[in-house]
Amino acid sequence: MRLPALFSVTDVSAHCDLPCGVYDPAQARIEAESIKAIIAKVADNDDPDFRTRAVVIKEQRSQLVKEHLWVLWTDYFKPPHFEKFPNLHTLINEATKLAGASGTKGEFDAAKADELLAKIDEIDAIFKETKKA
Repeated sequence: MRLPALFSVTDVSAHCDLPCGVYDPAQARIEAESIKAIIAKVADNDDPDFRTRAVVIKEQRSQLVKEHLWVLWTDYFKPPHFEKFPNLHTLINEATKLAGASGTKGEFDAAKADELLAKIDEIDAIFKETKKA
């Protein structure tokens, strides 16, 4: 069946699900910076109610870091990115583990928060490189 002339079909393509600009590792970084700040505040506070609230918020922020990274991993980064940056899978896996139960979600360890921020920086550098293409 042929469509009437008022309808036309245009092929479009994109490397991500939505127009660029909706994905950004900065979201994960903001949450990771919050985690680091919470760890510092808890170290200086013995109030059990404060500490309980801090645990809950730190765990929520850690989960958000993981979710932001997973969205980049599954929705933004595509096979050509993984081919060009063969360490990307490992990098995201390591970062999400640093935000997990054995990392910032489960511990008050400033060094792990720093490691997480460093991994996010590495992911961000790759992300920025892919945006140039």
